[in-house]
Amino acid sequence: MVTTTRQTADERREAVYEAAAHEFAQKGLHGASTDEIARQAGISQPYLFRLFGTKKGLYLETTTRKMEDTYTLFERASRGKSGQEALDAMGTAYTELMADRDRVLLMLQCFSDCDDDEIRANVRRVWRDLVELIEQRSEMSPEEVSAFFAHGMLLTITMAMKLDVDPTPWGDRLIAGCNPEPET
Repeated sequence: MVTTTRQTADERREAVYEAAAHEFAQKGLHGASTDEIARQAGISQPYLFRLFGTKKGLYLETTTRKMEDTYTLFERASRGKSGQEALDAMGTAYTELMADRDRVLLMLQCFSDCDDDEIRANVRRVWRDLVELIEQRSEMSPEEVSAFFAHGMLLTITMAMKLDVDPTPWGDRLIAGCNPEPET
């Protein structure tokens, strides 16, 4: 007799988030298949819709969760630090986060879906929170905070192009420019 362990509602929801993050990262909101998300999560499509209502509802919850994870990561990395030390800690944390290719692609999908009012409002809210956290923790000028975000976005784009695993001379120069050697 084969026994199976039944998943809790929280475990099923977590499985859906992971499957959805992958599917949305690869195909975006409009190209993603709820059938595939449900299959990967081990649930039925009707149950998926009972949990989230609509595909867009699932997309919003999944992307919000991933973006808020970035905020939490930055908050933890910079806790007890200030100035350049805080900024460096958040930069290091972000670089480590970039190892998750689905996260990189999902973030880019969020930006490309900002024509939708609800998605745009959500992305702007999370970015507002990130900007305010970085301003508060780093105590840096607006120019320095903008440079931090510019470097982060450039790293995001280089990771999406797989320049980290399939390097090119020009890609190496771009990446190196985002990670300057500290002055001694």
